[in-house]
Amino acid sequence: MAAGDTLRVIDPIGQQVSDLVAFAADDVREAISNGRTFDYEETLRITTGHRLWSNRSRVMLEIVEDTVGCHDFLLTPCSEATFRHFYPEHPVHRGCFGNLADALLPFGIEPDAIPCAFNVFMNVPVAPDGSIRVDPPISTAGSYIRLRAAMDLVVGLTACSAYASNGGSFKPIHFEIEGNQPND
Repeated sequence: MAAGDTLRVIDPIGQQVSDLVAFAADDVREAISNGRTFDYEETLRITTGHRLWSNRSRVMLEIVEDTVGCHDFLLTPCSEATFRHFYPEHPVHRGCFGNLADALLPFGIEPDAIPCAFNVFMNVPVAPDGSIRVDPPISTAGSYIRLRAAMDLVVGLTACSAYASNGGSFKPIHFEIEGNQPND
């Protein structure tokens, strides 16, 4: 994505999660950071008007529109180890982490460099005692989030396959990149 472009992530059927990671195009060691984002935005509930920050304290993306308002930035992309740990009764597969690793490798992004993802539409309630759980997403057919790039980016995007995060069913995620318009 070029600076100024807008990414629209769409849940076409409803109740599907998408893992999103971002890296600075000019130096992929600069990556999206949940810790910096929570610190600078002063909230765990990231939605319209909030920004997603990098590990170098620079804004990477700004949320310009959000029809759901419920996303997660605590949990890491699911992996083979995740499936062995949480879903031993189900077949083990590479999950979002494996998909992201394969897709990002041509950009020089090694698997160990994949950060905690911004989990679009993921519903992770935090209880007063600090415990968390994963509930089905509240997104419905046609729900979307629009994020504007503050810098040139390499973005990885998945349709999550973890059983708890999508209500036990596996559906598509759609996306569109809207180019930088002079009057945008």
